This record gives sequence, C-alpha cells and structure tokens, in this order.
Amino acid sequence: MATRIDTVSSRSKLPPRRGPYWHRMSKGRYVGYRKMSSVGQGTWLARAMHDGAKTQQVYKALGEFGDLPDHQRFDIAQKAAQEWFDHLGRGGAVGAVTVAEACKRYVKHLRATKTEKAADDAEARFDSYVLNDTKLAKTELAKLTPNQIEAWRKALRERPTRSGARRGKTRTDSTLNRDMTSFRAALNLAYEDGLVTSDFAWRTKLRPIKNADQRRELYLDRNQRLKFIEKAPADLAAFLRGLALLPLRPGALAALKAGYWDDRLKVLKIGKDKQGKDRKIKLPKATADHFDKASTGKKTDETMFARADGKSWNKDAWKWPVKEAAKAAQLPVGATAYTMRHSVITDLVHDGLDLLTVAQLSGTSVAMIERHYGHLRSDVAAGALARLVI
Repeated sequence: MATRIDTVSSRSKLPPRRGPYWHRMSKGRYVGYRKMSSVGQGTWLARAMHDGAKTQQVYKALGEFGDLPDHQRFDIAQKAAQEWFDHLGRGGAVGAVTVAEACKRYVKHLRATKTEKAADDAEARFDSYVLNDTKLAKTELAKLTPNQIEAWRKALRERPTRSGARRGKTRTDSTLNRDMTSFRAALNLAYEDGLVTSDFAWRTKLRPIKNADQRRELYLDRNQRLKFIEKAPADLAAFLRGLALLPLRPGALAALKAGYWDDRLKVLKIGKDKQGKDRKIKLPKATADHFDKASTGKKTDETMFARADGKSWNKDAWKWPVKEAAKAAQLPVGATAYTMRHSVITDLVHDGLDLLTVAQLSGTSVAMIERHYGHLRSDVAAGALARLVI
C-alpha cells in the first residue's frame, strides 16, 4: 500500500525514519518527505532518473518550507521539485551552484570572451562586494530570495566609496549601478546556462537605476585645453593633445600601438574599447600630424603615447600628473583626463556634427550621446531656424 505525504494528517501519522517517504509525480520523478523524529517539521526533497549522472538516481534537497502553513507545503514542494526536473530536462547541472561559484564562472567567461582587464575588474568587485559576505556567497542560486538581494543592495549603497572625489561617502546611483553590473551579469550567465531555473530573485532587485548618470557639467574651452597641455610635462602633454584632438576615452588612447596608425591612408585603428570592437577613423592633416609624430620610429607593437620611462599610461600613472597640470593651468577643480573627452564631444555636438557620427567617433551609443549632450542641439536648431528668417 502506498504511503501518502500529500496531506497534513497523513504526514503526522508517518513513523520517524531516516529514509524519505516518496510520492510519484511522473515516470522516474518523485517528491519526498523525510521525517527524522516525531517532533519538528520534516524536510522535502526530490529524486529523478538522470542519464548525465554517474548513477541514475539523483537527489536535491528542497528545504522545510517552515514559513508556510502545513497544508501548503506539499504543493510548494511539488512545484519546487518540478522546477528542478525541468532544469535537468534543459541540460542543467545536477549539483547545486552557489553564488560564489557563479561569480567564479563569470570571471572565467570574461577571460575567455573579453579581456583580462574586464575579468580582473569583475573579480575585484566580487571579492570586495559579494564574496566577503560569506552567507550570501555560500547560498545556492536556487535558494536565493529577493529579500537577500535587496539586503545586499542596501548594504552596498550604504558602504562608503574607497576612492575618488566622494571617497568615504555613500554611493551615488551611478556608482551603485556600476558596482551591481558584474554581479547581475554573473547571475544572468548562470541562468542562461541552465544552472538555475529562474532569475526571479534578482530580476528586479538588481535592475539599474534609471537616469543615474548625470551630465558631465565640467567643460574646458579650447584655450583652457591648450593651457592644460602647455603646463604638462612633455610625455603627458603628447597624451593630452591626443585627447584634445579625438573624442577617445583616456584608456583607449593609452592602449594605441604604433601599428594602429596607417600613415599612407591617414587612418587610425582604435583597438577594442568599452564597446568591445575595433573601429577606424580617417584623420584630417592637422590631427594626423600628431599621430605621425607619435608613431614614427616605433615598432608596430610599441605603445604610441608612452610615458618618459617607456611604459604605457594608465589611470594610476596619469592621475597625479594630470592634477598637477590642471592646477598649474588654473583650471576648475575636478578637471581630469576624461574632462578632455567630454569637452571635445561637447564641441562636436555644439558645432552641428550629427549624433550618429559623434557616437561612432567616440566609441559609444547614440543613446548615450543623446542623453548627455542632446541638450546642446537646441542651440544648433536655434541657429538653423535663425537662418530661415527672410
């Protein structure tokens, strides 16, 4: 005679034992109830036949469901078991995957498909903001709850920043978005790869805050940019001039190799930037002269704009020299290497260049240009309308 576990009264009558009591859901698939003592809630688990396992029988602990009324637990256990069966049917992993394992998989994925820099950045963020929470790191993805993710997000929001002008202060919306990006991507990759059957726990809780990236208001006019360059040491001056001539990210300019410059066609190749793909830019003569000079006499794999010691520029290397040059040039507080890019894009948009071309030159999206610089088009439109007057 089959043992029933689908009602509260039937479960209460079961004698305690180590082995679970099983209820057949479909061929080869069972939901089970383990009652180890006459007191306590008991635990639920699932069992299935699975060809991918070394042994045909595979098991998964589902939990106690102690926060639910007794009469609901069987139905919820069945639902959880079915989600696991569906997961296995889609080729999902038999073993449970934790948050920590999902983060490690994502770093490995970045190393294989993106860049070492991207992988290192994600790994550093996980170490600082995710894996340091031992309880969260050990949580199985299938057991993550929206409340857990919300608590993590709230704690991260209140955690002081470690660098920059806001060092020691709570995170802004834009900073919080950047810190959440890698974690959300790691969990999404696990979901896409079938390691968990639902993204319900983080789908809304890790959603980026809208309109978090405010417009960069600090603008340097052409005279200020020229003075910035004049007050910098020779190696930094060459680097800043490159930023003044093209709307590149400082990191993209620093990564340029001499071999990226085609002297015959006056075409510059920009290696994989933030957008993740190469692009080529045809340069006018005045701009081309600067890149001619920077690449002359160098091997194709040598850095185009190198420091005086021959090493490549990076944000740690240019940070203080840039500050000193900005101070010597009496520029507004907060002027950085990135301010050059913002100022150049501002001029391009204000001078009437179409947003698609600006986006292509800058290595970003039209949406980003529209969001941050679209307000400048009103002046261009006003000028065009003024020329219609007869």
